[in-house]
Amino acid sequence: MANTITKRELVNKICAETRNNLTQNDVLDVIQRAIEMITEALGNGDRVVLRNFGTFVVKEVKAKIGRNPKDPGKDVPIPARRVVKFKVGKNLREAAAKTEG
Repeated sequence: MANTITKRELVNKICAETRNNLTQNDVLDVIQRAIEMITEALGNGDRVVLRNFGTFVVKEVKAKIGRNPKDPGKDVPIPARRVVKFKVGKNLREAAAKTEG
């Protein structure tokens, strides 16, 4: 089973591997601000491209009629909504292909 890496662990790894005098708080602030900026851009309907990692896009899902699993004969309207999609970039795709599991 794959391990889970938290934001805190990511901060620790970046601090350990960089030669700059960045504190954990500095790195955490940069990561947090990047997440906020990506979230804001997606909230505005913008596309976010992180080359070789992936692309985040907002897609419109059309309204449709679904079925209630407890009462399959009953139609349930599902409203249109916006969802975030992620297209995997080349480096990420290759790294994932190398993992076992």
